[in-house]
Amino acid sequence: MYIYNAEIITMERDNSRIPYGFVRVEKGKIAEISCGSPEKISEEDIDADGTVLMPGFIDIHTHMGFIGDGAGEEGIDVNEGSDPVMPQLRSVDGINFRDGYFADAVKAGVTSVVTGVGSLNPIGGDMLALKTAARCLDEAVIMRSGIKFALGENPKSYYTERDEAPQTRMATAALIREALEKAKRYGELLERAEEPEDRPDYDIKCEALLPLLRGELKAHFHCHRADDIMTALRICDEFGLDPLLVHCTEGHLIADILGEKGAMAVVGPIICDRGKPELANASLENAAKLYKAGVKVAICTDHPENPINFLTAGAAYCHKYGLPKEEALRAITVTAAELGGFGDRTGSISVGKDADLILLSGDPFEIQTDVLMTMINGKIYYERK
Repeated sequence: MYIYNAEIITMERDNSRIPYGFVRVEKGKIAEISCGSPEKISEEDIDADGTVLMPGFIDIHTHMGFIGDGAGEEGIDVNEGSDPVMPQLRSVDGINFRDGYFADAVKAGVTSVVTGVGSLNPIGGDMLALKTAARCLDEAVIMRSGIKFALGENPKSYYTERDEAPQTRMATAALIREALEKAKRYGELLERAEEPEDRPDYDIKCEALLPLLRGELKAHFHCHRADDIMTALRICDEFGLDPLLVHCTEGHLIADILGEKGAMAVVGPIICDRGKPELANASLENAAKLYKAGVKVAICTDHPENPINFLTAGAAYCHKYGLPKEEALRAITVTAAELGGFGDRTGSISVGKDADLILLSGDPFEIQTDVLMTMINGKIYYERK
């Protein structure tokens, strides 16, 4: 299948825009990208009629499927607050893939998300990367992206109300260190075991943290305040973890330090008030200042804090307040995919990547621009009538 007569935004740095060209899709993958027109056109091919063809949008921090669309308390599965340390939770067992917001995502051109548990636990479950449309959740899964950690106000306030630990930032960090150290020693015992009887007793929490310690998963750290951001990096340095700073609200206050450390941040939600103490220094210039300091930045909605269809609006605001337009677009496409760990699969129009493509009526950041078509893995899931 060809999509031709298109203005192509590839999101590849070396050739990001093709004013007039086509893309060939074969077996769910991008097989060819070129300027001009294909030699032969068939009835199944799509005439873009001069509209914008680009990779689908990506949001790498959401709670899609965990907080139901209009479902009330029964539709909420986002936090398991019975224990502050719960790395063994698997997002795949909690997501309602039939939730109405997945359809909204497709209509808004969002083709991939990372979703997972909330931020009440110092260590929650895993964060799952998935496509927003498929026959079922298992077929939508791209990969496990990371393990969720949370610092600051959320775990502190929740467990204080329960009269349990942690009730301070110190206790939150201590619980995280304790779990990581235990998992590290558990892994060492497994490696040294020569006979089955030498193996330590099975520990589901330690088992869940081993891929993180091996560098196979990222540590997704919920952190707003500058001191919490530095705590996240300190813990990751101690245990050799690959950190992803989620929210990073006061990142702009320490942007030079984060740039020196080669930090990676997911900022957002962008369109919100300063509704709790940790957000007192929230700034719409955050993404721009982080980027200018050398931090690799993606933008998120934190759905449902901002509904998933507000992803491009948040990126547009970041551009308005100083983030270069190309980088703002990358922050919800290829950079997002790279930070999520699946940049080899999607995020740009490149030969061999999944055919996750959208057609737009105009500029991606113009409020009146319509999504005309959304394609995921080479299959059209939405067409504007």
